[in-house]
Amino acid sequence: MRIALDATYSVDPYPSGIAIYSREILNGLAAQHPEDRFLHCYRTKQFSKSAHSRLQNVGRRLLLPPLPTFRADIFHALNQRIDRRTANAVICTFHDLFVMTNEYSSANFRKRFIEQAKRAAKNSDIIITVSQFTADQVVELLGFPRARIRVVPHGVGGPEMIQRKRENFILFVGALQVRKNLIRLIEAFEHLSSDWNLVLAGAPNGFGADKILERIQRSPERNRIHVKGYISRPELDSLYARAAIFAFPSLGEGFGIPVLEAMAWGIPVLTSSTSALAEVAGGSAVLVKPEDSDAISAGLLALAGDPELRDCLTKRGLARVQQFSWMKAVRETYEVYQEVMS
Repeated sequence: MRIALDATYSVDPYPSGIAIYSREILNGLAAQHPEDRFLHCYRTKQFSKSAHSRLQNVGRRLLLPPLPTFRADIFHALNQRIDRRTANAVICTFHDLFVMTNEYSSANFRKRFIEQAKRAAKNSDIIITVSQFTADQVVELLGFPRARIRVVPHGVGGPEMIQRKRENFILFVGALQVRKNLIRLIEAFEHLSSDWNLVLAGAPNGFGADKILERIQRSPERNRIHVKGYISRPELDSLYARAAIFAFPSLGEGFGIPVLEAMAWGIPVLTSSTSALAEVAGGSAVLVKPEDSDAISAGLLALAGDPELRDCLTKRGLARVQQFSWMKAVRETYEVYQEVMS
């Protein structure tokens, strides 16, 4: 097969979940299927920053204009944007549609996002979603036929060895933004004893980050709250290796890669009972109602005060992540290609 993919989101010096997904799918497909020819496409801004693949079956060029010389059998957009059809069969991955449902972005961004999502659905033969929750969103918000949706969950990588010596801090990983529910997490953390710290690792410039940073400055426990900003992978791994609790009470996620990453590192997890997070956690985490600060606080207090509960969730989490791998995600993505071509 001749397969073109939108690799735009793989070019990111500060990779988010979508960038990680893009890189794993792009590299995994080309490595597992040397018999096929792949074209990695980029928009103008990202093209100059992209690098040629070391794999001989991968080429690259601009995404726009369309691909007259490649004559792709399949075009796969890895992040819910297809401005026009450029192949015989078109597939699009949708990660979430929260921008359409709540005030999680500026009005201009929301308008542009909705237009792009509707256009992507209209131009797609099949939509891949990363969770059943996102599949439901695509049906309800875009009117896309459920029969043409395939759920392919993300994968997760983990350490070769897990450090058993933990420090008394709660770790959150993700951009500082309204949707991540950090103000309620901070309010809940303030009820913990003074021997606990809260570490926030992620870019401090998401939508609403100014209010989160201002709330931290007003906190009576601000000396125990540490904003790390965006950090390198080795630094993040060091935090995963040492954290005693992982807290991710997000108001909405289409998947939630950090939850699985924490489990892979042997950290007991507290996360939301809503959106895709309960689906991903699979009964291996403390689930709380994210709109309830008291519930988040009670969950953190239970974890902080009960080493046996933490050990139990660690074991459950390590078993849970065995169900997710990037190799499996790549294999199931390729099965969608075979289906659409048949």
